[in-house]
Amino acid sequence: MASGSAAEGEAVSGAQLIAESLKAQNIEYMFGIVGIPVTEIAIAAQAVGIKYVGMRNEQAACYAASAVGYLTGRPLIVIGGSCDRNQETMGAFQEFPQVEAGRLYNKLSVRPSSLEVIPAVIEKAVRTSIYGRPGSCYIDIPGDFVNLQVNKSSVKYVECCLPPPISMSECSALSKAASIIAHSKQPLLIIGKGAAYSHAENNIRKLVDLCGLPFLPTPMAKGVVPDNHPNCVAAARSTALQHADVIILLGARLNWILHFGLPPRFRQDVKVIQIDICAEELGNNVRPAAILLGDINAVTKQLLEEFSKRPLKYPSNSEWWKRLREKITNNEERSKGLALQKSLPMNYYTVFHHIRELIPKDCILVSEGANTMDIGRTMLPNYYSCQRLDAGTFGTMGVGLGFAIAAAMVAKDQTPEKRVICIEGDSAFGFSGMEVETICRYNLPILIIVVNNNGIYTGLDADAWKEMLKFGDPATCVPPVSLLPNSHYEEIMSAFGGKGYFVKTPEELQNALKASVSDKQTPSLINVMIDPQSERKKQEFHWLTRSNL
Repeated sequence: MASGSAAEGEAVSGAQLIAESLKAQNIEYMFGIVGIPVTEIAIAAQAVGIKYVGMRNEQAACYAASAVGYLTGRPLIVIGGSCDRNQETMGAFQEFPQVEAGRLYNKLSVRPSSLEVIPAVIEKAVRTSIYGRPGSCYIDIPGDFVNLQVNKSSVKYVECCLPPPISMSECSALSKAASIIAHSKQPLLIIGKGAAYSHAENNIRKLVDLCGLPFLPTPMAKGVVPDNHPNCVAAARSTALQHADVIILLGARLNWILHFGLPPRFRQDVKVIQIDICAEELGNNVRPAAILLGDINAVTKQLLEEFSKRPLKYPSNSEWWKRLREKITNNEERSKGLALQKSLPMNYYTVFHHIRELIPKDCILVSEGANTMDIGRTMLPNYYSCQRLDAGTFGTMGVGLGFAIAAAMVAKDQTPEKRVICIEGDSAFGFSGMEVETICRYNLPILIIVVNNNGIYTGLDADAWKEMLKFGDPATCVPPVSLLPNSHYEEIMSAFGGKGYFVKTPEELQNALKASVSDKQTPSLINVMIDPQSERKKQEFHWLTRSNL
């Protein structure tokens, strides 16, 4: 809607228009690295009350902004500066077809045709990003737009976009799904990240309790229903997937994380009930027995209403539950045995055992790495929705510190008592370790725990490293997975004013954790040395090997 309230003759710059338009769309945070031609945009954003966080790497800035989108419901908008319009095709500085390239990866990739339409373009980008399946949008800003000025009276100002419409499933599909669930012998509810984003935790918890269904969360859906709920079968993941006769997918995709829903990981005759906000996702890899298109929270509520008409309580003494509980007990005993080992150096399970005992239950957990992330998923429980951030579907390394910074910024404004704990493998930490300076600059009391095995998957201890170097140039003889032994990553935190701890024993780890958790003002990094050959126990879920519990 155009506004006629602007004073005649009053001028506004492109940078100001961008900042004011973002603010009008309830954008609260901006992450980036400034430079020609976008510095003025960041300054203008601060002037209108948007919090700007200057990162050390553009990838980390994008990771942080995407995490804020997940946590707040305002998905990622990428604003990129491009060459001045009068220099196009001339070989201008960093000239590149950015809009065309952006179309491959974004729901919308656009360049405003004039300053006057910037508010409308930004509103469309925000609206597109949050409607339907959420996703990123790209806005390209020519360099000469930033300081160019235009009369306010000619600008097409628009109001904040409406909240995303809530879609619900057809009644006939609901009835069919309920009937399939009621007749199942070995049902399984799989909770996906879409359920967390939809804030469906209350209704899903009611559905689990009402119907007595076993459930399995995907990694970032941990906590939608608390991991310590008696119906959680995450510790029997492989058995649950392989033998369920009916699977209800709540905002989860049958991609590689769920083995595409195909044998031998799933039954050949499994009946899948797929609930998703994206129609194009329905039927991928496995033909569903029933499809419920709509918002996860709304459709779950519809299912609850359906089961109020035809009550269902899956018996807790069934053979299916007996089989699942036996597998859970066996797997938990194996993990407990590894966790309580007294040998040094420590293994992953011992480290995670002590972390689990000492970190707050309501903390936001950020995790990335190979073994570190995979074992952490099984060893560190989540009790609340949207409080686990990890590398997700793409397994992208480098997301950890950006995610942690985003979570800490949001927590500072919404729940200042909540701690952010970022658990990294040593290799993963290397992708974005300089963001420790960003953490200290903004005084974000993040606790980083680097689980250091001197390598990627496995490494070498100091003695083996010295022996290896006797064979010649490290580039020709050192294993590609090896990193420098006993690297003191904690000194990076100390260098910027935070607190660093180098620990080798359970006692040292406990002391460092207690000190870091109790200090709610200072960023900390605990560098935990573990056995370089420590690995996952056989059949643990792994993002690369695709194996699981």
